[in-house]
Amino acid sequence: MSKLKGKVALVTGASKGIGAAIAKSLAAEGAAVVVNYASSKSGADATVADIVAAGGKAIAVRGDVSKAGDAQALVDATIKQFGRLDILVNNSGVYAFAPIESVTEEDFHRQFNVNVLGLLLTTKAAGPSSLGSRLLEARSTQPRRVRSMQSPACCRVSSARARFASTR
Repeated sequence: MSKLKGKVALVTGASKGIGAAIAKSLAAEGAAVVVNYASSKSGADATVADIVAAGGKAIAVRGDVSKAGDAQALVDATIKQFGRLDILVNNSGVYAFAPIESVTEEDFHRQFNVNVLGLLLTTKAAGPSSLGSRLLEARSTQPRRVRSMQSPACCRVSSARARFASTR
């Protein structure tokens, strides 16, 4: 439990599935973790409880990554609670399997806004060009690096997941 000791991670979409597993894994390596959720508070609370029970530090923060204000609030809450942000995992994603004929504009925009715009907004909120670039915190003159990554699931494409993956 030392690879990430002293580091702070924000994991979007961490109330279940891959996001929860990523949050737990980061915490197991020593990082303090912000578990983001959009709708499943109980899932986020369970992920936090698992991390704390294993001796880690974590909090749950609600936020819709497809909204700039929420994305900024996630980063602000992370820095307020833990004093810094070192790792950003853009894991939030939504999808629906349906025949193309039944896909509405609303369906498309919901998926695009969470899966693509959400990644942009949370990365932007973390700092200018935060994909590995040096950043300065408002309260500090010390540069920091924020690593932004997407869940590996976004890279798998099969015929059933092609539309979801195309928005990631």
